[in-house]
Amino acid sequence: MSYLSILESIDWGSHQMARGDSWTRIEVEACVASYLTMLALELNGQRYNKTEYAEALMQKLDGRSRGSVEFKHCNISAVLLALGYPSINGYKPRFNYQLELLGVVESQLAENHVIDAAAQAAVERPAIEIPVSDSLAVWVPAPKPTKVREAAAEYAPNFLPVRRDYLAREARNRSLGRAGELFVLELESRRLHAEGKKALSERIEHVAASQGDGLGYDILSFESNGCERLIEVKTTAFGELTPFYVSRNEIARSNADADRYRLYRLFDFREKPRVFQLPGSIETHCKLDPVTYLARFSG
Repeated sequence: MSYLSILESIDWGSHQMARGDSWTRIEVEACVASYLTMLALELNGQRYNKTEYAEALMQKLDGRSRGSVEFKHCNISAVLLALGYPSINGYKPRFNYQLELLGVVESQLAENHVIDAAAQAAVERPAIEIPVSDSLAVWVPAPKPTKVREAAAEYAPNFLPVRRDYLAREARNRSLGRAGELFVLELESRRLHAEGKKALSERIEHVAASQGDGLGYDILSFESNGCERLIEVKTTAFGELTPFYVSRNEIARSNADADRYRLYRLFDFREKPRVFQLPGSIETHCKLDPVTYLARFSG
């Protein structure tokens, strides 16, 4: 169902705005429909104007400010990431959403075949190696925790008949993962060359390719003093706050070799690759949620 068809199905004439900050169900449905339309365009690589969409939506919402609409969009980003979908760049996820918003998003996703097709194509698209254009410009600071205290939404079991975790599918995109690793290999080589350590740069090893992926890291590099740097690369075509998957082995390695371990998060890879690093134990930087259990018989 398209954004326009959802708006047309809403009985705006009988709708009256509730006083205060509470959003009505009708408002939430309209906001989600607008967001999903923009997301489909973004995933398909089509240009659109966020301001135009926001202004069109505000005309239907009877008094909502641009700021309140953008805040709701940020809540929708958080819901989508929690459901394993990509979100719109520029709408930083805010996780203090209501369960009603989760229900509306799930309902519209269930009927939105355009989003399904666009998301699947985006996460499964083959990636090729790209050169590093500016080895300094690609580095950005790691995201900082939000200063706004947000209470996470109450957990609700997700008993959807069809589970489409597109972020997990992207994590299994081997061509994207390999392209990201090769990008980081070049970054590391350039770094050591710039530090006058050509001999060390020649010892960098793509261990995920040469030895296998069971070591808990992908690249063996070096500090300028010759100490080893163990690098795990996580690559996404989406934004910097997109969740990523880590294995039990990677967590264990990051704990055992925290002084040498670094996770490089490479994001916006297809459009404008940038990277930040998380040194040491992964657990000190990230909230880890178990998504799969290995069940053994207890008898």
